[in-house]
Amino acid sequence: MHNKEISKAVINRLPRYYRYLGDLLEKDVVRISSKELSDKMKVTASQIRQDLNNFGGFGQQGYGYNVEYLHTEIGKILGLEQRYNIIIIGAGNLGQALANYGDFERRGFVVKALFDVSSELVGTMVRDAEVKPMEELEKFISNNKIDIAAITVPKSNAPIIATDLVKWGIEGIW
Repeated sequence: MHNKEISKAVINRLPRYYRYLGDLLEKDVVRISSKELSDKMKVTASQIRQDLNNFGGFGQQGYGYNVEYLHTEIGKILGLEQRYNIIIIGAGNLGQALANYGDFERRGFVVKALFDVSSELVGTMVRDAEVKPMEELEKFISNNKIDIAAITVPKSNAPIIATDLVKWGIEGIW
């Protein structure tokens, strides 16, 4: 990758390229020309080539782009290859829906545990994660590398929980 500033417009287009290339992968498309890509993206083929050249050469003249390779490389640029350990505070309907979201892990988020005050929920499993009592939250965070905490509790409880999470070293809070 070059050490030059990338324009905001290019950065804003990358997720669109990534999503469309993902759609092509699902349809078993192996390669695509910048012209075909431009028809879908509503930008010129020249603009696509310029955008991608900001990050190195991904295509070959006369061949186009290997869809799988380009999708993977744009994913790396967007930071989608990284894995994030996440905990969910609140194992009610919203917390369980988040933990059960099928594409969550595919997008790099690994749910390590859920936490709740309800004795009826504690000890149950949601997908591959155990619901633990809130009393174990601080110890769990100190014993595990947790990148993100998702707060799915009632609004009145969220500020107190967020304050504790920051105090315990959590930097990403949803």
